Amino acid sequence: MQQAPKPLEFDVTQVENSVGYLLARSRTMLSRSVDQALSRAGITHAQGSIMITLSMHENVTAATMARDLFIDPAALKRSLDKLEEKGLVRRVADPADRRTLKLELTEAGREVAISLPPLYREVLDVALDGFTQEELGFLKCLLRKLLANRPLLDAKDFSCQGNENPSNE
Repeated sequence: MQQAPKPLEFDVTQVENSVGYLLARSRTMLSRSVDQALSRAGITHAQGSIMITLSMHENVTAATMARDLFIDPAALKRSLDKLEEKGLVRRVADPADRRTLKLELTEAGREVAISLPPLYREVLDVALDGFTQEELGFLKCLLRKLLANRPLLDAKDFSCQGNENPSNE
């Protein structure tokens, strides 16, 4: 019988060594740099994520996209509105259910989406400077392992943890 893994220890005096802190800092660093690069295409990092997703999976609903990209539905709607105003994305009625709107890139949106991977690559080439191929492979392996835990996170309700106050019962 296998024992449950020991919980990760967290020392509040060493936040800068926390995996969560390092992931958040890395994401912020990359997002800021990607925003700068994507400004050449006239879009933001958030809009770029939407366009890349649509270039790979057209005809998805906004609800599905929000869930897949971990984006608040209201924030996604605002980004979609801006992309629609720019003529890059359109909402179309689903032929199987006219009440459902699917998202797709316009022809102009496809052209912009094609231009995005080199801009992302430019940022990553700088951010990952000094990494060996082995380190990059290991990093990708660890990130995939982390992402594979999504069902565990989705199943857990963190909003209720620690809110019990036995003295007030």
